[in-house]
Amino acid sequence: MTIEITNKSGALAPGDQIQSLLAFAMSKLDLHPDCDLNVTFVDDAEMTELHIKWMDEPGSTDVLSFPMDLPETEGEVVTLGDIVISPDFATAQANLAGHTPEHEMFILATHGLLHILGYDHAEAVEEKVMFELQESLVKQWSAESK
Repeated sequence: MTIEITNKSGALAPGDQIQSLLAFAMSKLDLHPDCDLNVTFVDDAEMTELHIKWMDEPGSTDVLSFPMDLPETEGEVVTLGDIVISPDFATAQANLAGHTPEHEMFILATHGLLHILGYDHAEAVEEKVMFELQESLVKQWSAESK
């Protein structure tokens, strides 16, 4: 499994922990251990550009996902795609939510992975499933990594 982490944001980001979390989540989601995934941390200016270009929405955002390949069969090795996170946006959200910026980035990384795998939250039922799964994965990883 190759999970490449790049930090272009100029902010501190828990890259090693995100790598560990995503490897754990990919295993729990029964993805082949040789699947590839990229995570990039960017500043708000770059996130704003990406948000406008790819989502046609103004301003910055917390996380964007760019899926590449989905496994068509169990055990298929693919390049899953890219997750882009803004640590500055995540820190602001964490302050509002009352938890650490690191925890927020853990949630966002897992959220990004689930989007790559086809999960969505446009409908209330989908949101419930996706958000419960991301919280469960982060909690399980946190408990097992201590």
